[in-house]
Amino acid sequence: MAGMNLFRTFALLALLSGLIVLAGYLLVGNETGLIYGLGFAALGSFGSWYYSDKAALAAFKAKPTPRDDAPELYARLDQLCDRAGIPTPALYLVPSESPNAFATGRDPNHAAIALTEGIIDLLPDDELDAVIAHELTHVRNRDTLTQAVAGTLAGSLTFLGRILTLGALYFPMARAGGRRGSNPIAILFLLVIAPFAAGLIRMAISRTREYAADAGAAEITENPMALVRALETLEAMGQKVPIHGNPAFSAMFIVNPLSKEGMMTLFMTHPSTADRIQRLKDLADKAIARQTEAAALSPTA
Repeated sequence: MAGMNLFRTFALLALLSGLIVLAGYLLVGNETGLIYGLGFAALGSFGSWYYSDKAALAAFKAKPTPRDDAPELYARLDQLCDRAGIPTPALYLVPSESPNAFATGRDPNHAAIALTEGIIDLLPDDELDAVIAHELTHVRNRDTLTQAVAGTLAGSLTFLGRILTLGALYFPMARAGGRRGSNPIAILFLLVIAPFAAGLIRMAISRTREYAADAGAAEITENPMALVRALETLEAMGQKVPIHGNPAFSAMFIVNPLSKEGMMTLFMTHPSTADRIQRLKDLADKAIARQTEAAALSPTA
């Protein structure tokens, strides 16, 4: 399952990058368009690799928390990081009563975990540990980078389409020589179809990585039911107390902080909580079955 999730993620990222290259070619109509597309994809990926953590933390006014201010929380974070096999990330607090959490950073050595004040006050220790373990799995799997790249590529595609389409419409010299910039189908693709498809691909990438992070949290804590209880609580409380910030970063949170009604279901950045809970319960059942089998095979049984 983990290998399949990874394959799907890379396939979706490749498809997203391909859309950018295709957008450039359709508009310009020759190899120059391919260069535009590749250039935007490369620059967007580099920018998201290096600056994604700063942008995400600033979007939600997250404040760095020194060890002296939260020694117990850092002690638990250190223990979970030892189990996950990664360095301890920087800890940030988000001044919001909405219970949620996210991870960001370009790699495990430059990562940060952000917890809202609401989630710290709401969850008991074992459930908060499960949430932190979920975010640490994102760091370990480099999902923080994957999500940032996907978001930047999707945004780059929209930006590329608007800039080049406006150029083709208002600067005829830009489409001299029979280039495809005057093709209304190409313009429709660049302004509507490609950005919409890019958004859906980005959401699919996020949903795939959430399943892997849930499984990682169950492995680190050896307590999948703690995450089940946490998800149930966060699902119930998150919609009642929304978090305020840039919705472009919604994919980073452990539960979707946006509305889940009507057309918004098409743009869900997370799998349904019910589906996530069922998968975690299946993991718990398998763990119990393994323990029962091991006990039955034990010489002292």
